[in-house]
Amino acid sequence: MSDPQFLLKDRFRGYFPVIVDVETAGFNAKTDALLEVAAITTKMDDKGFLTPDKTFHYHVIPFEGANLEKAALDFNGIDPWCALRGALDETEVIKDLCKQIRKEQKEADCQRSVMVAHNAAFDLGFINAAIERSKIKRTPFHPFVSFDTTTLSGLALGQTVLVKACQAANISFDQNEAHSALYDTQKTAELYCYIVNKWQSACGWPTPEKD
Repeated sequence: MSDPQFLLKDRFRGYFPVIVDVETAGFNAKTDALLEVAAITTKMDDKGFLTPDKTFHYHVIPFEGANLEKAALDFNGIDPWCALRGALDETEVIKDLCKQIRKEQKEADCQRSVMVAHNAAFDLGFINAAIERSKIKRTPFHPFVSFDTTTLSGLALGQTVLVKACQAANISFDQNEAHSALYDTQKTAELYCYIVNKWQSACGWPTPEKD
């Protein structure tokens, strides 16, 4: 029997983990604007450890008729109509994101992408709503399965707030950069890989036997 080969497609039952964070103009995915999206894929080394890989980042123009809650904009500091944002139409963003994720998923020989996020139901809800508005039928993301780093960090680190979980894992976190989709996705990716790799170091995981 040869040595086991560590492949990402075997680690999560064929799922391809994609870390995602969104910034929005409210809490209602159906009515409130999606303003920023970031996604980071992962790759696995020959010892079964995960690291962040490709990054995709977009600023989004509010969809027609979208609600913009002042409290949400004050919180994340986004001016939806600032030309310097370089924002793109929501449908253009979501189509490109799905295209890029499908490509990475295929290269990893995985069957479906699974969203990884901190408080994942929120991010998945906004992405699903944007996919529905954009009439995209071929989405790479599982419609309801997700990996929530809130739960994972609560188990592994005893913390559920992103900054506190990062601190517990000795991951640097700049509060001044928080509430940027790109920065929060980067930190969530680091946290997710830390937790998965901590389990790998402590317990390992079964791999298919090779002839």
